[in-house]
Parts: sequence; C-alpha cells; structure tokens
Amino acid sequence: QVQLVESGGGLVQAGGSLRLSCAASESIFSMNAMGWYRQAPGKQRELVAEITSGGSENYADSVKGRFTISRDGAKNTVYLQMISLKPEDTAVYYCAARTKSDLVFASWGQGTQVTVSS
Repeated sequence: QVQLVESGGGLVQAGGSLRLSCAASESIFSMNAMGWYRQAPGKQRELVAEITSGGSENYADSVKGRFTISRDGAKNTVYLQMISLKPEDTAVYYCAARTKSDLVFASWGQGTQVTVSS
C-alpha cells in the first residue's frame, strides 16, 4: 500500500482558509486517482475531492467553488486548498490513493483535524 501523510489541519474561523497537504511514498502520477475524504462526528466518511491521473477533478457539491485539489509531482504531494470555510466543514480530513490495481481508494492517511468556529 501507498503510505500517505497529511498535514495542515487546524482551527480557523468561519470564512477563513486552510491548505491541507498529503505526502505520498510513491509517485502520485502512478496512481489512478488521489482524493480527499472527510468524516464529521456521527457522520459517514464522504468524498470531498479527487483528481485522476489524467488531471480530471471531481468535487462534492457542498465544496464546489470553495475547495481546490491540486498536485505537485516533483514532491509527490497532493493539496486541498479550502477557502470560505464554514462550521459544517469541521471534520477529520483523510487523504486517499487509488492505485491502478485498486477498484476503490485503498490507501489512507491517518487524518488531520479541521475545525471551523462560527
């Protein structure tokens, strides 16, 4: 499995911004896709954004226009830029990888907490 390490979470006021980073142990361009998920207390884990090997991006409706996923192949790192944060964005954010042999996202990071205060 791919090793993934997230960073960049924290406490921010509503309307603020954060950038999450996910460092991978292998080339991110060898992955079928990289993604960011989140899980709020008492809720199921949900896909926030993903980027395919071809560069296609997909976002949850709730974050469209506010979150942007990007990648830096030289650093094997995927980012999630979050702006106009809302209290409902509060969750643990997980980085995930889907290799070319996976049908689903099968490698996960440890998660990073994002808390948005009102």
